[in-house]
Amino acid sequence: MLSGGIDSPVAAYMLLKNSYEVVGLHMDNRPFTDDTMLWKVKQHVKILEKMFNKKIKLYIAPHGINQIEFIKNADRKIGCLLCRRLMWRVANEIAMKEGCDFIATGESIGQVASQTLKNIQVESEVLSLPIIRPLAGLDKMEIVKIAKEIGTYETSITPSICCQVVPNQPATNANLEHVKEEEAKVNINKMLQNALQGEEIIQ
Repeated sequence: MLSGGIDSPVAAYMLLKNSYEVVGLHMDNRPFTDDTMLWKVKQHVKILEKMFNKKIKLYIAPHGINQIEFIKNADRKIGCLLCRRLMWRVANEIAMKEGCDFIATGESIGQVASQTLKNIQVESEVLSLPIIRPLAGLDKMEIVKIAKEIGTYETSITPSICCQVVPNQPATNANLEHVKEEEAKVNINKMLQNALQGEEIIQ
């Protein structure tokens, strides 16, 4: 999972450094972010490709249209959880199609509201594949240090519009039953297909 931020390219680097094959997935949140975010993801991939002298397949899946459905129909406080549960579903489908053994993210425990232990548990419940978090135990300064060493940091901090649909008071202690109740207010299967059918693949 590649977001355009500081963490995810570092997570990808750690996997590549340990001889794992990596397939990238970026959930394109436009119009709730900007073109620069997508540019940053592509630049990160180029940097990692050059560093490890290998091509990295990158999937770009549309996500903004699905965010609109969550905004219109579901509890805004758990918007990030609903968003991530959908992203994990998309990742799971692509990973299985690619024959991947697991999904990897740049999450670091407790760094933001969606990354509390309880929220991570609720978000990951939709997956059939294991999820790996190479940065789970690192703090931000440790992650930044690695990003600077591998040359992705300057790209990551290029000014861009971050996600504009993050709620003012996001839930930090998610209740799975409540999340499923809110999820039932939208057509998750249709939203999943929106993302998968609209995907772009960059070889």
